[in-house]
Amino acid sequence: MKSISRKLLIALVGATLIFAGCTKKPRPAPVDTTVTGGPAAGAVSPENLGNLTTPSAGTLQPRSGDVIEDADTIRGLLKPVYFDFDSPAIKRDERAKITDAADYLKKNPQYRMMLEGHCDWRGTSEYNLGLGDRRAQSVRQFLQDLGIAKDKLETNSKGSLGATEHGSEDVMAKERRVDFVILKK
Repeated sequence: MKSISRKLLIALVGATLIFAGCTKKPRPAPVDTTVTGGPAAGAVSPENLGNLTTPSAGTLQPRSGDVIEDADTIRGLLKPVYFDFDSPAIKRDERAKITDAADYLKKNPQYRMMLEGHCDWRGTSEYNLGLGDRRAQSVRQFLQDLGIAKDKLETNSKGSLGATEHGSEDVMAKERRVDFVILKK
């Protein structure tokens, strides 16, 4: 009995030490060495707001509307293809968007295209990854049928990543899609 209570005491003391940790708080950096404070080089102040440099080529750059471009990709230039619930079938009224994507690639042969499949929140993560892939593959096949070379197309499934859980039907309808991402390299 003494052995058990001694072991219990040692375990409790050990757990207390482990969970207590160090309570000392880190000291903040002096104000004059931070990016927004004091006279440090590159500091931002109301006086030099007009002198800020533009972002580097590796950062996202808005083009027009919802189009975002960086050094490697262009997103939002082509309209997404929307799908019915639990379906990879391309709806008749969405086919013109795929034709527009094919025309873009034919006019810009230096680019390739990533087809990103998305789903709404319903279903398991594994199922939604598969459904997103089937949607992207459907669009890929349609593009190939329109004369786009297989090596110009890549697919990627995002599944329900980023989907709004318990969203309205309007929100979920916009999440069931394939996005066209233009690849510059």
